[in-house]
Amino acid sequence: MNNVLTIDVEDYFQVAALAESIRPEDWDKIPARVENNVARLLDLFDRHQVKATHFVLGWIAERFPELIREIDRRGHEIASHGYSHQLIYNQEPEVFRRETLDSKALLEDITGKPVLGYRAASYSITRKSLWALDTLAEAGFRYDSSIFPVVHDRYGIKGSPEQPHRLKTPQGHELVEFPLSTYRVLGQTLPVAGGGYFRLYPYALSRFFYRSLNRQGTPFVFYLHPWEIDPGQPRVEASWFSRFRHYNHLEDCENRLDRLLGDFDFEPMQQHLEQRGLFDASIAPAADYSRAA
Repeated sequence: MNNVLTIDVEDYFQVAALAESIRPEDWDKIPARVENNVARLLDLFDRHQVKATHFVLGWIAERFPELIREIDRRGHEIASHGYSHQLIYNQEPEVFRRETLDSKALLEDITGKPVLGYRAASYSITRKSLWALDTLAEAGFRYDSSIFPVVHDRYGIKGSPEQPHRLKTPQGHELVEFPLSTYRVLGQTLPVAGGGYFRLYPYALSRFFYRSLNRQGTPFVFYLHPWEIDPGQPRVEASWFSRFRHYNHLEDCENRLDRLLGDFDFEPMQQHLEQRGLFDASIAPAADYSRAA
């Protein structure tokens, strides 16, 4: 079974866990590490002959356009991660709209290809920011991968569909949604899609979750950030919980990813959704947020 491999292309100093210590206006003063980390990921993907969807931050694309061209040249899908990596529910709708349109246009100018997929910073499309789905549809995105069907302090829509589906936005547009993967155990819904969870859980446990999902006929979506394979990144002063979230098992992550790519089959998100027929407008929406405006 083909699962979905995704990379959120951002640098270590742009993550929400460290926002208490690093201001966006200071990002340009910090030496970037994203180019080297993405290059290592691309080489690893080449060795395993696998392609991924790279959700690229506009701030990164603006400063490193050759990096984006290299991702595209190696046959990977380019999708949007917004521009400034701010939590959507903390943004004014007009600011979000402007950043969304600008970052999409930037990626399309760099690659010469349409950008159809979007993923929000820190999965911040929640009940408080469903209005953002209309902006995505109006901007020309065909699919989104921002909704995490879990309870979390920063993201999540509890009870939302756990499978790829079509949804109806608050204003009645339609989008395809590929939610982040979860696993049900003892009546609880566990996040298992990758990132910090992949670093926190022992690899054998992650593999158990993924194999169980596949045995149920369910593909999983896996995500990672380039900084998660970079144990040499500078340590930033932050709360103990933020440091735990960010630095936990960085030294093990690349080896675990190597094993994961050998244990499972992957493909980019757009390709997966097309093969499942989810871009077919005749398929009825599985989630209706049109009454939630």
